[in-house]
Amino acid sequence: MKYIKLADYNASDIILGCMRIRDKTSKEIQELVETAISCGINFFDHADIYSGGICEENFGNAINLKSAEREKMIIQTKCGISKGYFDFSKEHIIEAATGSLKRLKTDYIDILLLHRPDPLVEPQEVAEAFRYLKEKGYVKHFGVSNHTPYQIQLLEKYTDEKLIVNQLQLSIVHSKLIDSSICLNMNNEQSVNRDSGVLDFCRLNDITIQAWSPFQKGFFGGVFIDDKEYSKLNTLLADLAKQYNVSKEAIAVSWITRHPADMQVVLGTTNPERVKKCCDGSEIRLTRKEWSDLYKAAGNIIP
Repeated sequence: MKYIKLADYNASDIILGCMRIRDKTSKEIQELVETAISCGINFFDHADIYSGGICEENFGNAINLKSAEREKMIIQTKCGISKGYFDFSKEHIIEAATGSLKRLKTDYIDILLLHRPDPLVEPQEVAEAFRYLKEKGYVKHFGVSNHTPYQIQLLEKYTDEKLIVNQLQLSIVHSKLIDSSICLNMNNEQSVNRDSGVLDFCRLNDITIQAWSPFQKGFFGGVFIDDKEYSKLNTLLADLAKQYNVSKEAIAVSWITRHPADMQVVLGTTNPERVKKCCDGSEIRLTRKEWSDLYKAAGNIIP
């Protein structure tokens, strides 16, 4: 497992996402977490809206976060999405964070992310909420998810805290973070800048990108692995998997971790065996040609 420097943590570049553990028993969750830890994962991602808090609660019931092992785990959760709207008010952020603490049965959250941008954000209120949570010892660090560079700068203008994470969707076939920079000033669909240069912004400002949905075709539009629509890509994935003696999933993971931005990959699987397969991709260093061939096989242009 490869580890990256994230604030004062040595964080695994693979994250176990806990969005789908709603219907899992405590025994199944324990097996999943133990498998992840045995593979070198020390980072676990949550959100208060995942099944209305049930996923956090299930995790807290299954894993003893009061034990001495707590300091070996990096627990991250997200807040800011209410019922049908976004809410970055001071009251909501504090209520959400303290609710997560109770459900997770832990004394502190390592990293709290603002989940999706609130168009009515008042950054002074966010700053007050962050200050309260930090002074109380409830949260150690803060970040965002799905935020643009200017949205991040606006928040940091008022907060005392550096935002250390931006969680963004990225996979071989959903590569909007990369596309337009490759086709700069060209007259094609790929050249359209849809992300405000957020990848370069995060690199320049030491903000770690966490790639969610690493196997998805679009916004929860199904996986591309073994999808006939991506036959060329899957053929190449299979060839590279054989070459490196790993799974297709591992190669798809390595395509992200190969990027010099030191990104983390958020896994959403609840299958322990699949966790193992994916973790094999952490230390694979694809060549530039292999990385580029995968990118092109997904239907992208390299001029």
